[in-house]
Amino acid sequence: MKSYIQALREKVGPGLLLCPSVAAVIVDSDGRVLLQEKASGEGWSLPAGAIEPGETPVDAVIREVMEETGYPVSVERILGVFGGEAFRYTYPNGDHVEYVVTLYRCRIVGSQQPITDGETKSLRYFAPADMPDLGLPYPKALLFAASPASVSD
Repeated sequence: MKSYIQALREKVGPGLLLCPSVAAVIVDSDGRVLLQEKASGEGWSLPAGAIEPGETPVDAVIREVMEETGYPVSVERILGVFGGEAFRYTYPNGDHVEYVVTLYRCRIVGSQQPITDGETKSLRYFAPADMPDLGLPYPKALLFAASPASVSD
């Protein structure tokens, strides 16, 4: 089944699309952030993706994390909402997008299942000193701001 974005692309081509999306910050007990290495060779990213029509942002982040990491998660809180020119991205195929991203703090609530979407080459936790550059400029300090034990929301 085609995603909403794929259906739009068939109509408008590679031009700039404004895309409501979500991303997850998942931190382990050592304070490291979970990143997904893209199978497409685009590097590392937070588990993230577009919100589909009729889907709430919370449902979207839970779905995206499961599809891209295999982990079931619960959402703890919103860390921020980001967008504008800094969140424009051009895919290797030439498609242009400007994301409006709701960034959520999430917690893994079960064991990993098989990854289902084929977008993920590998998963790895990163400490602040080892953090690779991401495709979108999330504030690094925000990604590592609170350890799991200090989240009270």
